[in-house]
Amino acid sequence: MKKILFVCSANIDRSKTAEDFYAEQFSEIAFHSAGTNHTICKEKGTNPLAQEDVDWADLILVMETKHRDWIYKNLEAKGSQIEVLNIEDIYTYYSIKLIETLQQKCSKYL
Repeated sequence: MKKILFVCSANIDRSKTAEDFYAEQFSEIAFHSAGTNHTICKEKGTNPLAQEDVDWADLILVMETKHRDWIYKNLEAKGSQIEVLNIEDIYTYYSIKLIETLQQKCSKYL
């Protein structure tokens, strides 16, 4: 089973929406999401990105370049396929516009 990890800053809106939306669409793919800002993740009760997440994933889709850079700086990502979606932090959880943007940016990976 293919495993895709979505990463944003706080795992509240963008990456969580991606995980939840695509899990409903593709039962043959495993999805997970996490955030690079561990302080906010801890405050909000969301998933802070850990080495285990990177090791688990076949493909890591990050929302912004800063998320890819954070992974390279803080975790061991050798051999990990990391792609930047270039989705700004301007959306709310599961908003129609965010889902449309995700569909446009993620279609070539699914």
